[in-house]
Amino acid sequence: MPHILPVSDLRNYNEVLKKCQVGEPVFLTQNGRGKFVVLDIEDYEKDRAEKKLLQKLQEAEEAVQEGEGWLSFDELKAAMGKSI
Repeated sequence: MPHILPVSDLRNYNEVLKKCQVGEPVFLTQNGRGKFVVLDIEDYEKDRAEKKLLQKLQEAEEAVQEGEGWLSFDELKAAMGKSI
């Protein structure tokens, strides 16, 4: 179950941080609306890595659609600097 707390609970931030575990972010509200999220560093790093991977996949997909993403076998050999 998600932890949803008013941002005013940050006055006692130790209690808020105790509720923040891996896979269990704490959602902070202001005036009854979502405003902030407190994440465990592992969750943050995982989210950043996933975002970076998705961006690279998007770039690769766009390159393929533009015809830039494929190499011929001879181009691959030349790029590798070896004979295959």
